[in-house]
Amino acid sequence: MAPALPQWRTFRLLPVAALRLLPAFALLSMPAAPLDLESLRRLLDAGLSRRPRVALDRSDLVSAAVLLPVTDHDGPHVLFTKKTAGVPHHKGQFSFPGGVVEQRDGSRVETALREAWEEIRLPAEAVEVLGLLDDTETRATNFIITPVVGIVRDHVDFAPDGREIERVLEVPLARLRDPAIFRTETWERNGEPHHVQFYQVSADDVVWGATARILSQFLDLLDEPGAPAR
Repeated sequence: MAPALPQWRTFRLLPVAALRLLPAFALLSMPAAPLDLESLRRLLDAGLSRRPRVALDRSDLVSAAVLLPVTDHDGPHVLFTKKTAGVPHHKGQFSFPGGVVEQRDGSRVETALREAWEEIRLPAEAVEVLGLLDDTETRATNFIITPVVGIVRDHVDFAPDGREIERVLEVPLARLRDPAIFRTETWERNGEPHHVQFYQVSADDVVWGATARILSQFLDLLDEPGAPAR
């Protein structure tokens, strides 16, 4: 079962015609070829420089920024943080390190790097910032999130602060690109349907919601012409 929020009603939509296509689709859903860190960096550089970025300006929403860190453990991994049960929003969910933009922050990049240090002790100097993804609105809360993509080449002893973050999870990029772990559900909120994405990254861990939409943006960069298909 997908995690449920009190203000959402969930349901699955699967047209009858789609049922007939499932076996053929399953044959096409092959895991992507593995990438090393340097190949990934080249793809990300090309993708981020080529795509037009969507920047949102909404005075009714709170501006926030997150860091999408790519780490290296015999191949690229994507780092997630699991929030504690004591945070005001998104209790117990997986996210990327980040938080609300403060007046002292000179940019969204600075916000993301500052929060990554405060939450998990990831030093700013250890991050090679590659660029920004599209601004992403949260649906159950009132935030606009600017995702910052960065590579962490060196070993870092991550230390969750215990107040906002209870643990760090690094997932191999190859696993995140496996279609078998991905699903979409249609949820209803305030009478309107929304597609909600889920990545079953392990038997017990699910990345979903705004974090999954940001992750999907990131993975789409690797599906440009000439890139190995996800």
